[in-house]
Amino acid sequence: MSEQVVAPPTGWDEKRNIVAVTLSRVGAFCLVELQKLRHDRTELFTRAVQPVLWLTIFGTTFSRIHAIPTGTISYLSYMAPGVIAQSALFVAIFYGIQIIWERDAGILAKLLVTPTPRVALVTGKAFAAGVRAVAIAMVVIVVALIMRIEMTWNPLRWLAVFGVVMLGSAFFCCLSLTIAGIVLHRDRLMGIGQAITMPLFFASNALYPTQIMPGWVKALATVNPLSYEVQMMRGLLLGQPTDYLHDLTVLVCAVVVMIVVASSLLGRLSR
Repeated sequence: MSEQVVAPPTGWDEKRNIVAVTLSRVGAFCLVELQKLRHDRTELFTRAVQPVLWLTIFGTTFSRIHAIPTGTISYLSYMAPGVIAQSALFVAIFYGIQIIWERDAGILAKLLVTPTPRVALVTGKAFAAGVRAVAIAMVVIVVALIMRIEMTWNPLRWLAVFGVVMLGSAFFCCLSLTIAGIVLHRDRLMGIGQAITMPLFFASNALYPTQIMPGWVKALATVNPLSYEVQMMRGLLLGQPTDYLHDLTVLVCAVVVMIVVASSLLGRLSR
């Protein structure tokens, strides 16, 4: 009886295996995040308090000021996508604290010695942050609908909005992981996170159009991924004209770059 000869794996097979492992790890981290939310549902509401206050207090107050040019839509409607993006930002920007805690607990070292690619680890955490951000954004959306803020009822557009929220959260999560890989300590990360959160929010089009900004703030808004996230959501929720392909390309490229940078710094955390 002749023995069956098994062909050695080709380069394509190895690449396919790497992709399969990466996707499985991303799915595993997202599942873990969903389980955390199921066991502690109060976090949805505590994390949503700040953006809800922005919407109910800041939004209703500034809607009485007609100096902000929002076209034919109300200021509350204009502001709502920005607050939804803000809720995702506030969740993701402190995600680096979690990985420093995992480093201190010895979990990160165990993960890094497994065959799991570092890119898969970072991508899994990034989109796990996206899952958490979408859950919290839904609380903000419910409050916006209770306030009768005009937005679309098209379910496909809402699914697209959730995808945009996940991309934005993935970027800011990787930014947080990058900072964690540089500063290495939770206290330093907390201070830097608090220092950059509001500048990121205010130097974007979340609260006001870019055309009323000073030139230097407008330049910051142009390179701020949050601006493109908000711009896409305004197009999807309010029907405002925007170049979806351009906005999506900028957001995806920013996420990919930050995943690569955060992955390169991951080993520094385990030293």
